[in-house]
Amino acid sequence: MNRDKRVVCLGDSITWGFPFGPNYSWVKMLSESIPATFINEGINGDTTGNMLRRFDKSVLRHSPTHVVIMGGINDIMLRESLDRIQYNIGQMLDRAEAHGLQVILGIPTAVDYPEAERRLEKLRHWLRSEAEKRQIPVIDFSQAFFNPDGSVRTDLLLPDGGHPTKEGYQEMFKQIDLSIFSV
Repeated sequence: MNRDKRVVCLGDSITWGFPFGPNYSWVKMLSESIPATFINEGINGDTTGNMLRRFDKSVLRHSPTHVVIMGGINDIMLRESLDRIQYNIGQMLDRAEAHGLQVILGIPTAVDYPEAERRLEKLRHWLRSEAEKRQIPVIDFSQAFFNPDGSVRTDLLLPDGGHPTKEGYQEMFKQIDLSIFSV
């Protein structure tokens, strides 16, 4: 991979690196591991609807070769329907593919709210299925946030139960197969 590759990472606060800032994000760690241009387009509090609305401004204007799309936790916390979240993500995938971008789907992290986590797991299942159907790679960030017994690793989450600690962001980075960016 060379610096001609431009990767936009589109998402919410967990892409941005809240509350520590972009210098502590998984995007920053990725940019230090691969010789390419990485653009962090995470916005705190963003929903998939907001991400879809800003897709041209946040993604296409950068003329990227790749886009990592990860969202849905804020939608789940705001009780948005799974159908609406799927529609929004599907539209972003369609736009990216129509512009010839290499798409990578990020699978959202865990939250320490049992009811929201159950709904989030349904979204994760759909994301994995959609990625398989479209033959696009995934980064399963959620894997870092579960113990072997399936319980949430609260040691990797801030007291708010939703945002990663600094160690949580490091564990997110460890889930990335760097070879997916070589395409």
